[in-house]
Amino acid sequence: MSPKPDSHSTAFLRPWTDSEEDIESIMAAFGVDDMAAQAGEPVNSAAAARRWVAPWIDCENDQVLAFAIDVNGLAVGHVMATAIDRRHETAWISYWVASEARGAGLASRATAAMAVHCFGTLGLFRLELAYRMNNPASAAVARKAGFKVEGLERAKLLYLDEFGRPERFDVQTCARLLTDDPAPAMPLQIRA
Repeated sequence: MSPKPDSHSTAFLRPWTDSEEDIESIMAAFGVDDMAAQAGEPVNSAAAARRWVAPWIDCENDQVLAFAIDVNGLAVGHVMATAIDRRHETAWISYWVASEARGAGLASRATAAMAVHCFGTLGLFRLELAYRMNNPASAAVARKAGFKVEGLERAKLLYLDEFGRPERFDVQTCARLLTDDPAPAMPLQIRA
């Protein structure tokens, strides 16, 4: 994993691959405590990392669009649109940034870029996301990416705590509409 990006870093969005570099980046990102329980299974081996990334590199799945956040040639984060519904012109947005790359605005810029792509290229109208109430950094990402708070969902998410016990979390639900003002964050470039 690369150190925190600086003013000389080149950051952009690109498709995920199952290259050794991306697999190593995925394992490193999920190897820290706050990310360990975020996937459907522990991502603690190359095989598990390949299973995690497989749906995001499946070009046939038109209900998912995922990008790696690339800094200086290394994947340091992830942004995606899922549950893409062409009938209602909606999608669900999620994101994460590896601990070593946090604090540089990458998640906000990646999420803003995904919104621009969803509105423009995909022709969507409404994007939704939610963050845990105990995660103020994720709240800041949503706000800087132009999302507006719409409401609280009590005990929505279930994750394991550091002792492996289930714990429920309240989430703040947000949305961004095609007709909303541009995001405060400058979108990253998407490179196919």
